[in-house]
Amino acid sequence: MNHKLLIANRGEIALRIQRACRKLGIPHVQVCSQADQDARYVHEADQSICIGPARARDSYLNIPALVYAARVTGSTMVHPGYGFLSENAGFSAAVADDGLIFVGPPASAILAMGNKVRARQAMIAAGVPCIPGSPGPLPDDIAEIRRIAQQIGYPVIVKASGGGGGRGMRVVQVEAELEEAVALTREEARTAFGNPELYMERYLTTPRHVELQVLCDGHGNGVHLGDRDCSMQRRHQKVIEEAPAPGVLRQLIEQVAARCLDACKSMGYRGAGTFEFLYENDELFFIEMNTRLQVEHPVTEMITGIDIVEAQLRVAMGEPLGLSQSDITFSGHAIECRINAENPVTMLPSPGCVIEWQPPEGEGLRVDTHLYSGYAVSAHYDSLIAKFIAHGPDRSTAIARMENALATTHVTGIDTNIPLQTRLMQDDAFRAGGAGINYLETSMKTEEKE
Repeated sequence: MNHKLLIANRGEIALRIQRACRKLGIPHVQVCSQADQDARYVHEADQSICIGPARARDSYLNIPALVYAARVTGSTMVHPGYGFLSENAGFSAAVADDGLIFVGPPASAILAMGNKVRARQAMIAAGVPCIPGSPGPLPDDIAEIRRIAQQIGYPVIVKASGGGGGRGMRVVQVEAELEEAVALTREEARTAFGNPELYMERYLTTPRHVELQVLCDGHGNGVHLGDRDCSMQRRHQKVIEEAPAPGVLRQLIEQVAARCLDACKSMGYRGAGTFEFLYENDELFFIEMNTRLQVEHPVTEMITGIDIVEAQLRVAMGEPLGLSQSDITFSGHAIECRINAENPVTMLPSPGCVIEWQPPEGEGLRVDTHLYSGYAVSAHYDSLIAKFIAHGPDRSTAIARMENALATTHVTGIDTNIPLQTRLMQDDAFRAGGAGINYLETSMKTEEKE
């Protein structure tokens, strides 16, 4: 069957999917909002279609408009990219109900992993290590909640079952804080996610964020592509990602990855997915699964040589994975810096027209971006404008190459977080490897006080 792909996203990831389509000879249709109609990547696509006004809810989050766009353009597949509707079970179901192929897992898998309580229960059943926590949703009875917290051991963290992105969670250090924390988090969950359900876990004090990349097909095959460290975060948003995770035992990664693949088989998972963990005291604890392509997928591609987007498309078209775990080899180290149009100190977005844009070049360097001189960075969407990925035979070489990339980049007309990224490449704790998820936030607060 001849296929045609609708790219239901924008910016850097849309351009990345376009490149994979050209590699495979798949005709593609690029959707766009009215705000993005003049973007170069829209005009360079095989075909484009405007799906609505600038506001995301009226365009990139408009499921009926996207399904209609696929139908009228003769598309047979839909790739959601990341963000927007990429983990929306309703979108996956709507695409399938219209007789189209969703490039990603079935709605049932997205739904199962989208609820933190159900995901935790599924991982426990598969033998994936989880943080000690409540066996299910927290009850309404505060006395019972206190009993559960005492059993887990303080400090604990109360989380929204349907939350994400750092929202809908509160750390509770002592029992006296518990009742108010539960009430506030439940209301926030109801307002933000339409689901007041909560659960509770032990709060780890100095963890790192380590994740495992998997690829599965519709024929019962699956492989893992190793691990990444995404601990350098600010306001629960990743700033730097690298692969492999420094200092984490390879035997532990292999053991946990095998259990993750068992979980994928149990749920009939298809496509790319990421298991996210907290890592502390040589232990991994599952926190969630992202049922989509990750922003940081390029670091995994750089150390494995595998094109994850190409693999997504092939699997969606019904092809077997064609890979066994013994086929996966790892080479060197890769680091990714997310380049955002934002003030490097306040993190406030910096929309506007790019006057000059000169991306870096160099050995072992990859730049994923939709930016060009004259491009208008919109205030309507995420501030990510580029990703710099440096690869080398070892971590120190990758850091040196990233330092050079940041130093030789030239962009005017907007603010970017390049000064922050430059500072982090020179930071002693980062260069040593193994900094925890609270390191960046804590160090910046300390500097502000000084």
